Amino acid sequence: MNWKMSQMSVNMEICDGMNLVERAIKKGLDTIFALLGLGILSPVFLLVYILLKKQGDGPVLFRQERIGYKGKPFYILKFRTMRIDSEKDGKPCLAKKGDERLTPVGKFLREHHLDELPQLWNVFRGDMAFVGPRPERRYFIDLIRKENPDYDYIYLMRPGLTSMATLYNGYTDSMQKMLIRLQMDLEYLQQRSLFLDVKIVLTTIVFILKGKKF
Repeated sequence: MNWKMSQMSVNMEICDGMNLVERAIKKGLDTIFALLGLGILSPVFLLVYILLKKQGDGPVLFRQERIGYKGKPFYILKFRTMRIDSEKDGKPCLAKKGDERLTPVGKFLREHHLDELPQLWNVFRGDMAFVGPRPERRYFIDLIRKENPDYDYIYLMRPGLTSMATLYNGYTDSMQKMLIRLQMDLEYLQQRSLFLDVKIVLTTIVFILKGKKF
């Protein structure tokens, strides 16, 4: 996909493509499939836990505050992929391709998207959905809103494990990519449907099985 900065929307009127019934169905399906995923993938959880414990340089799970549905904060869960001193100066820092802060096990988990598995618990709890905008930290949200206040529309959706922006915008390691991601997420909001969600989930699975980096 070819996205240009000139496509950025500012203060435009945006409507949710899903009605109340569709949103309720989406929430129910997210809860059911998250529970199934936690059960089916439990052996993978155990294997990753053993690998990270064997690495022995910090906690297995990584918890970080993100801003989600209706602007409410929640703690996202991931398998830890970076050194425990990855932000030792206390300043939020974006992850980037080939990040030197990754541990050996963490690099493998990141490349195969296994670090995201604990977020199935976030989906089951209702903090997140399978499809939706990636949840961001308040620090970066404030920077994005200075460029485009339309970010507030993101709060109409639960953040997701995957999205069109996740698949096609690559690592969000610059303000330009953050603004492109915002535009893609706003377009998803206006166009979203249960059919589109299924398409995005299936595309994500295919990309992972093919080893595509995104």
